[in-house]
Amino acid sequence: MRLKSFNLTLGSQIFKACADESRLRILHLIFMNGEMTISDVEKILDFTQAKSSRHLIYLKNSGILTFRRYNHWVFYQIKDEVYEILKQIFQFLKKDQQLQQDQQVYQTLHSNRELAVNKVQREVWQKK
Repeated sequence: MRLKSFNLTLGSQIFKACADESRLRILHLIFMNGEMTISDVEKILDFTQAKSSRHLIYLKNSGILTFRRYNHWVFYQIKDEVYEILKQIFQFLKKDQQLQQDQQVYQTLHSNRELAVNKVQREVWQKK
């Protein structure tokens, strides 16, 4: 879904959310990988649970993230309505060393099956 009407209120919410480096790092990971849990963010970015939770709630309340629940897991995703503007922002930041390093940590943890997404997938397979 594309933005049908981009207005000052939505624009200011997005730009305020992106004004914080930690939130940008979280958004980039979710943007690149589809979805994240609080525990994923904690492990990848080496944040505390409180810091991860605070930023994810801020992003959700600002209208950038949506979420789905699965058992005791909460998975955060980028809302379709803001995907294109975030795509443009991250296009400008594609060579940023920190964002590249965060993605590398994600890849390492993902390949080692240490992220919540994989835990949930294993639970689903075990139930079948």
